[in-house]
Amino acid sequence: MRGKLMLAAMLLAGTTLTAGCDKVDHAVFGKQGDADVKQTAYPERVYWGDTHLHTANSVDAFGFGNRLTPEDALRFAMGQEVTSSTGIKAKLERPLDFLVISDHAEGLGSTKAMYDAPRAMISDPQMLRWYDMMHEGPAGSLKAMGEILQARGAGKLPAAMNDPVKGKERTAKIWQQEISTVENYNHPGKFTAFFGFEYTLMQGGNNLHRNVIFRDGPDKVRQVDPLDPQKEMWSDKLWDYMDAYEKKTGGKVLAIPHNSNLSNGLMFMLTEPNGGPMTAAYAKRRAAHEPVVEATQMKGDSESHPFLSPNDEFAGYGTAGWDKNNLIGNQPTKPEEYAGNYVREALKRGLLIEAKTGENPYKFGLIGSTDAHTSLSAVEENNFFGKHPGVEPNSHRATDNFLPGSNSEKMNWQSLASGYAAVWATANTRSAIWDALKRREVYASTGPRMVVRFFGGWDFTADTLKGDWVKAGYTNGVPMGGQLNAKPGGKPSFIISALKDPIGANLDRVQVVKGWVDKAGTSHEKVFDVVWSSPEVRKITGGKLAPVGDTVDTATATYKNTIGSPNLTTVWTDPEFDPTARAFYYLRVLEIPTPTWLDYDMVKYKSVLGPEIPLKQQERAYTSPIWFTPS
Repeated sequence: MRGKLMLAAMLLAGTTLTAGCDKVDHAVFGKQGDADVKQTAYPERVYWGDTHLHTANSVDAFGFGNRLTPEDALRFAMGQEVTSSTGIKAKLERPLDFLVISDHAEGLGSTKAMYDAPRAMISDPQMLRWYDMMHEGPAGSLKAMGEILQARGAGKLPAAMNDPVKGKERTAKIWQQEISTVENYNHPGKFTAFFGFEYTLMQGGNNLHRNVIFRDGPDKVRQVDPLDPQKEMWSDKLWDYMDAYEKKTGGKVLAIPHNSNLSNGLMFMLTEPNGGPMTAAYAKRRAAHEPVVEATQMKGDSESHPFLSPNDEFAGYGTAGWDKNNLIGNQPTKPEEYAGNYVREALKRGLLIEAKTGENPYKFGLIGSTDAHTSLSAVEENNFFGKHPGVEPNSHRATDNFLPGSNSEKMNWQSLASGYAAVWATANTRSAIWDALKRREVYASTGPRMVVRFFGGWDFTADTLKGDWVKAGYTNGVPMGGQLNAKPGGKPSFIISALKDPIGANLDRVQVVKGWVDKAGTSHEKVFDVVWSSPEVRKITGGKLAPVGDTVDTATATYKNTIGSPNLTTVWTDPEFDPTARAFYYLRVLEIPTPTWLDYDMVKYKSVLGPEIPLKQQERAYTSPIWFTPS
């Protein structure tokens, strides 16, 4: 599961993971700084990456059986072959452009320290039991980790597992090693390796985690250590840490909330943590520190839920099982808590808060990432290496419990092979990609590398598409993540373009998801089908667009691109535009049906899977919104 365990530090010091930096062939890449890389006048290409990956340095990842180092993770992301923790050769079909290793700040390296310690040094009977289980092998280690996470969620970890002095020393040492490794693999213009960590904030098992990403090089990042949330319950202390870092170093840092779907309503509240009304100051501070949200990943999709969007036939992608309880499964999720769990509703809540305070705390962009605990950013359906080593390819992984030893009832088949972050940047450098994240010119994909553009303006027409419409989008409008201010007598129009993944499935349709607040202060949403494949055949009847069809053969885990379209482009104007209403618009791009990783497994292993297990899906992308604010 992810970052759950947060042992402030284990009692025992131990051997840390080595950097192994000498394996990089700098002759292939050359070594230059961001300033040496030519920037384009405006973003001309999209860069693909993962902002959320764990190595064996993460307390839970090692406990799950991960033995791959940060170096292994970087090599894999760059397209090199590595051997997984379970002994399988692994390689991406296409390299990534950037990677953030986001190991948990809490308990950094501690599980490995306990594992490597002499058995005679462990006196606590519970810790000794876990130690022995870990040394039994992968199955025992996975179960031990489940029990540790359960104990942590209940506040019942042995006192011996909390030695803040040794924990701080170990964290500092491993952090400095990770910095050296990451810097050695950062090659501006070719591949970007970011410094980062996960702030594993959790309330009684409710997920409030953030991934922290630095814009800067090692000279500044070495001046701080990752922040351990310890017993903190809210994100204010993280924002204090970020402010202090920027003041001390002159650098820049941002945070990305994730898995809001497992927060039991706490991630996107209407109030401040103290229960009082949200103030303008609080709303502004949150928006400034958290400009982007991770909307899709292996532990479920957080875009929307059928309970919140009953008229949206495509709501609820990847929510099965993840909507039942919180992160560690110790608190059921109540339907009234869904609104604080899902991104679309948060965007609507942001408009409501802005109408009252003048500030929008949830004015964020959307990305995807993996949260893989294998050191492998692998989300291709036919090359899926799972959430943790227990879910690496094997004949029984689909029907195994997601986390043995815990109260979680989630099964591996409920895991998504998702997702990636798509970033429109002016260069493949830390500064350019980070700046794009900050200005929200980004989008989320469940895995396929679709190329999606989205511009809003006042003068776009169908004729705009006959010229350099990308330049026109930047010159006469705003891109995804941008803000449209009112124009007297104007009606916004939107340039919309989606290209299929070059080696993937055709596209079914592009939808505009709109949210707004009416004069009575009530929020609304509506999904518009705006451009789709085979429009001469497929019509909208009764408000619904006819399905694209289905070519999936589950018996062979194959599909055909005989339906759908390789590209969909249009200029769309909101037919229901109200110049007095605050609103947002974002795109949802849908592929034609394709096999899931479960179908590929079924065929490969000749297994039989129950009817509840999905063998086909429609993968998708979500763009950052464009907001409209009335005068």
